[in-house]
Amino acid sequence: MSSPVQGKRRMDTDVIKLIESKHEVTILGGLNEFCVKFYGPVNTPYEGGVWKIRVHLPEHYPFKSPSIGFMNKVYHPNIDEVSGTVCLDVINQNWTALYDLSNIFESFLPQLLTYPNPVDPLNGDAASLYLHKPEEYKKKVSDYVRRFATEEALRGAAKNDDSSDSDLSDFSDDETKDMEL
Repeated sequence: MSSPVQGKRRMDTDVIKLIESKHEVTILGGLNEFCVKFYGPVNTPYEGGVWKIRVHLPEHYPFKSPSIGFMNKVYHPNIDEVSGTVCLDVINQNWTALYDLSNIFESFLPQLLTYPNPVDPLNGDAASLYLHKPEEYKKKVSDYVRRFATEEALRGAAKNDDSSDSDLSDFSDDETKDMEL
């Protein structure tokens, strides 16, 4: 059995390894909460896209899986369009301490974007389009990439985050509007 100190050491090692790799990492709240810039896989409708992925490492990482979510919009059957939550068995149910953060960004997420699973969707509209009208699906993905997943879109989102009321920044746009009414 691993001690809490060994778990913390592994967390630190994994984050540092990710920072030293080709991934751009922004620390948010210590080494257990950060964002990673993630690029869409080549030869997919997501190619050319860039997303910020928020990562939270739980206290018992690596024995408990990290929480990840897309911060800017992505159109995909297995990613909730509003929350950015990812439905991926290898992270949600089948996680093992043998995996690390590099697996997520170099294998799991690229595979998810390359091979969506429309049978187990978080976004039913995307799953239906993917299954029944694949060319329209690709066009919609490309539109989302152009509108929400560019360096310019990320800069605009960051600018909006900086200018928003910090008390409301943890809420979605709809929740913020409801609170302001």
